Amino acid sequence: MGAASVFEEHRSLLFTIAYEITGTVTDAEDVVQDSYLRWSGVDAGAVGNPRAYLAKTVTRQALNSLRTAQRRREDYIGPWLPEPVVTVPDVAEDAVLSDSLSMAMLVVLETLSPDERAVFVLREVFDFPYAEIAEATDKSPAAVRQIASRAKAHVHARQPRFEVDAHRQKAVTDRFIAAALGGDVQALMDVLAPGAVLFSDGGGKVTAARKPVIGADNITRFLVGISRTPVPNMRIELSSVNAMPAIIIYSGDVVDLVVIVESGNEHVTGLYLVRNPDKLREATRTRQLSRTPPRA
Repeated sequence: MGAASVFEEHRSLLFTIAYEITGTVTDAEDVVQDSYLRWSGVDAGAVGNPRAYLAKTVTRQALNSLRTAQRRREDYIGPWLPEPVVTVPDVAEDAVLSDSLSMAMLVVLETLSPDERAVFVLREVFDFPYAEIAEATDKSPAAVRQIASRAKAHVHARQPRFEVDAHRQKAVTDRFIAAALGGDVQALMDVLAPGAVLFSDGGGKVTAARKPVIGADNITRFLVGISRTPVPNMRIELSSVNAMPAIIIYSGDVVDLVVIVESGNEHVTGLYLVRNPDKLREATRTRQLSRTPPRA
């Protein structure tokens, strides 16, 4: 198999690694493209483990991208949310992958250092051996083990895992979507958890809440308020974004807003509104994401 074919076999895996480390589709695409150029200069036949080699290359490039991006994000106006990515339905069949792609998890990953994030992603999501992670991050295996333990404890403290029944979760999400699209204020109040949180990312370029909106009452008032501002030639589409149910609102043919819904067994617990136009340019392009190596 030629070098280009080997890379294409791993492309979805490499994009997923890059996206989970950087948090943006644009940076992930740049990382994958740069990694391909580097791979094209390698004697692929001499590489015993292409998956490990390519993952190492992508991780190093993604870390460089993330370190640069984090400096820019320090001056970001309002909450910073990851760039949304449309996912195919079968992503939800892989519980580890769908959980790692969720907005809630990606927001937590933003609180890690770049090294912690890369180690956590490679170990907890992709199950790479410590020795391969050490090579990818230029650290000793012992140091990687320490970083992995610290990052895992940090993530689990901020994003505890709960058993959620998929059918009940879907019913809750359907109730929210029906209430939101139908303008039923009381139904909206009833489906939101008392401690629900809404994040709104406008990047200072469009109107958005500068701070998280907390509580069912406040969220309902916020949603009712923004619904009073008409969207020209509005069109609504239901989708799966970051392996979560989502509403995509268009103004004509341009995406104006992506609303990602996080829910439990009884109520909606989180809403993520992405309005920054820089993050919506490819918001409707479906991505193939994977955490497994290609089949032999």
